[in-house]
Amino acid sequence: MTAATDPDDSSGFKLSQLIYDTRYRAITIQVLTVLAVGWMAWELIGNLMSNLAARGKDVSFGFLLNPANYDITESLIPFSSTDTNLRATFVGLLNTLLVAFLGCILALIIGITAGVLRLSNNWIVAKLMTVYVEAFRNIPILLWIIAVFALLTEATPAPSAFRGDDPTSTMKLWDTVAITNRGTYIPRPIFEPGMGLVAIAFVLSIIGAIFFVRWSKKRFLETGKTLPNFWIALAIVFGVTALVFLVMGMPVSWSLPALTGFNFQGGLQINNPFLALWFALSLFTGAFIAEIVRGGILSVSKGQTEAAFALGMRPSKTMNLVILPQALRVIIPPIISQFLNLTKNSSLALAIGYVDLRGTIGGTTMNVTGRELECVILMMAIYLVISLIISSAMNLYNASVKLKER
Repeated sequence: MTAATDPDDSSGFKLSQLIYDTRYRAITIQVLTVLAVGWMAWELIGNLMSNLAARGKDVSFGFLLNPANYDITESLIPFSSTDTNLRATFVGLLNTLLVAFLGCILALIIGITAGVLRLSNNWIVAKLMTVYVEAFRNIPILLWIIAVFALLTEATPAPSAFRGDDPTSTMKLWDTVAITNRGTYIPRPIFEPGMGLVAIAFVLSIIGAIFFVRWSKKRFLETGKTLPNFWIALAIVFGVTALVFLVMGMPVSWSLPALTGFNFQGGLQINNPFLALWFALSLFTGAFIAEIVRGGILSVSKGQTEAAFALGMRPSKTMNLVILPQALRVIIPPIISQFLNLTKNSSLALAIGYVDLRGTIGGTTMNVTGRELECVILMMAIYLVISLIISSAMNLYNASVKLKER
């Protein structure tokens, strides 16, 4: 038998080759697909513009420079109703990034802890983690957000309950932290001259700790000798920072919350909508990460653990040096998806009154200006950029920790 070959080119190129010649067929199909998608997009955009023109509307983003005419209670930067819609959008974006960043960190901590504990030999601990994972995975996130918010507002006392003659004033911790139905009040640091040098020392100590960890790993590969990398790195970071902090005369003071009238004054107020959204997103996403971690650990051959134990390695060393490095290639890719889901799920903040990107450009600004199409396009573009940045950063980390073949 002889294998089929492509047509002979001696007679010149023929249009039929675009379909029957395997060298050109794939290109033909791709070109036709692009043309079809482009034609459909052109028709949809044309139909949209015609409908907008019939209603006397046009596509314009000039409204972003107009005054917002509404206030935002939770803002990381100064904002007033006279500021522009663009600044209001930026405030919402910062609120979204804040809850997404803190949520990813807390969800990762919860997920790794729960995933490892689900494999514990302690029956009670393993079953408790199973109940947590199954409960959060099988109930919609919106219900958990509302439930946590209701718990924070209904199960905590009003600020007036913190008077000395009220027995419910026990919700005040260490005389500096107050948990109320209006929010949690904590001390607020006031940075004084010299704190900039402390911050620089902190950054430099982190860089030094990273270099130490890399040197220690290289030393381990060359000599087989290990060091307590975590504790030494921790000592470098906090030891150097604390030393500079003391040398500069402790350049920080604290504004403590104090009950004045019917509410607390001073300190830093963390509103319940933010806390509810942060905790709910972290617990919900942490349940999925726990299963990812558990599956990644179980994907490593049991013989790897037995070989490590045969060499006299302790369980903690076996997990850190043998199991986790091999499990990371299975764990990290789905964790990226969970971080993206957490960021997008933060748009449900509107249900409890937390003003994020969805609440500004996709909520009040859209309702006030009547620019539905422009607001939705902007919101979609911003979420797309955020997701691409998170995905790219995690992919770079994944590439740096994956196993290298020799």
